[in-house]
Amino acid sequence: MARPPRRSAPSTSSALSWDEVAPAPVVLVTGTETLLAERAVDRVLAQARAADPAVEVTRVSAAGYEGGRLRVVVSPSLFDEPRVVVIDELHAATDAALAEVVEYVAEPASDVVLVLVHGGGVRGKKALDAIRGSGAVVVACEPIKREADKSAFATAELRRAGRRADASGLRALLEACGADLRELAAACQQLAADTSGVITGQAVARYYGGRVEATGFKVADAAASGRAGDAVALLRHALATGSDPVPVVAALAAKLRLLAKVAAARGRGLDPARDLGLAPWQVDRARKELVGWTPESLATAIAAVARADAEVKGAGKDPVFAVERAVLRVAEAAGG
Repeated sequence: MARPPRRSAPSTSSALSWDEVAPAPVVLVTGTETLLAERAVDRVLAQARAADPAVEVTRVSAAGYEGGRLRVVVSPSLFDEPRVVVIDELHAATDAALAEVVEYVAEPASDVVLVLVHGGGVRGKKALDAIRGSGAVVVACEPIKREADKSAFATAELRRAGRRADASGLRALLEACGADLRELAAACQQLAADTSGVITGQAVARYYGGRVEATGFKVADAAASGRAGDAVALLRHALATGSDPVPVVAALAAKLRLLAKVAAARGRGLDPARDLGLAPWQVDRARKELVGWTPESLATAIAAVARADAEVKGAGKDPVFAVERAVLRVAEAAGG
């Protein structure tokens, strides 16, 4: 009977991404980004089933583990089907689960794929070290924080769907959904299914233009460009349609941090995209916006936004007034 495809266990535990993993005697999926962890497990299962539709899949929770369970599920079955065993929640495992996993990975069965899922944290650290030391395939599923990496993630999502977005489309996607990887992935899937041609900023706006995040970034873009009238008009429209001042101030702060990073990189001879993890479109836009800024005006704007941040979170009596004042001061500092 056909078996799932195998890879030789690596001599080191250098981590793979979720879309590189393949079935192996022991696969460790570790990290706090649950979307990527789920995809890594799904990919192993899909490849095992493609190799043999009769593969037997067993999932075990390490959090409620009963002693001896692993020994049972990895034992040969009556009809000798290939087996995949997934042990979830290793970060919340019982002592028995950790001990039996460590014992097993020292000499794993050749006809079983064991997938161990650890959601991060210090619980089970010694077991993780033993698993890595055994030569297990390791899949890293850490949060994607750098803007360049988020942009690359969205690009890859669309490419898998046979689609692509231009620079404005990518920017709009990240502004609308980039804080949540699962939401970003869902947005890419929806746009791929419901639109045609190159995905542009206008296409994204039709689906996600009403989001608070996107509205806040539009206000911040206008203010940072010195367009006080546009910034205030956008702000008042956002507030009138239910947006909260807090994320608008957060968008202003994010914009100023970006400008400060690009300005500092320029002064130090750094490449913002390579050295700071920024997306190329962010760098290009920031460089254009920085034309009207000086170090002093940037510091003034940052102080104004910091004050507004405190006021909209309870230190002031009128959050709407606080955010509007901050928008005007940012636009004034930009030379508008």
